[in-house]
Amino acid sequence: MQITRQADYAVRAVAYLARLGLERRAATSQIAKEQKIPPSFLAKIVSQLSVAGLLQTSRGARGGVALARSPEEISLLEVVEAIDGPIMLNDCVADGGSSCTFSEDCPIRPIWCDAQIELVDRLKRTTFSEVTNGHKRQN
Repeated sequence: MQITRQADYAVRAVAYLARLGLERRAATSQIAKEQKIPPSFLAKIVSQLSVAGLLQTSRGARGGVALARSPEEISLLEVVEAIDGPIMLNDCVADGGSSCTFSEDCPIRPIWCDAQIELVDRLKRTTFSEVTNGHKRQN
């Protein structure tokens, strides 16, 4: 599984804003330049993250983009899923195995299910406060 480039850019943009702090805004042009994100691509990402309630945007001379919540309250999972949708390692994980002709006796499906649970849990537990402060989680 590989997250999309768009989700990677979204994570970088949110991490950038998290480093600025909750009260500070940044121009999308500044974020795009410093994070090496194509500006037109960033505009779409910011819109999606805003709809998801992760970013606030405002226009005008003092406008820009800011976090909608504190970095401690925003997880990597929220950002990735706001862009890519629910994380899915394999189709059989999502539908209870009904799409697989081997679902009843598939020895691999439980492994996919466990791996997905672990990945989603890890991303859910990792906040942007940890990302920006360089803390490393143990397990």
